[in-house]
Amino acid sequence: MGEHALILITCGEPTEAKAIARRLVDERLAAGVQLVPIESIYRWGGDVVEDREWLLIVKTRQDRFERVKGVVGEMHSYDVPPVLMLEIGAASRRYLDWIDQTVQ
Repeated sequence: MGEHALILITCGEPTEAKAIARRLVDERLAAGVQLVPIESIYRWGGDVVEDREWLLIVKTRQDRFERVKGVVGEMHSYDVPPVLMLEIGAASRRYLDWIDQTVQ
């Protein structure tokens, strides 16, 4: 274990989230991406902001993180695109095999 990851990305618009997700899957940087509507509360520019956002949960390999981050940097509208990688510490072997077979 330890080679696989979930990458979390938030977007302000569903069309942007879907475009990023589609590109990551099309370019085989992700085995799959879930898009989840969320409500966020955060501090930005000295203010506390409440927004609706879209959370992308990207299933991939850790060695794809820099390339995923590059795609997000090209496509994302935020000044500071949030891109966080979490190591998958444990998962079913069949699920990890699917990620390995799908991501290139």
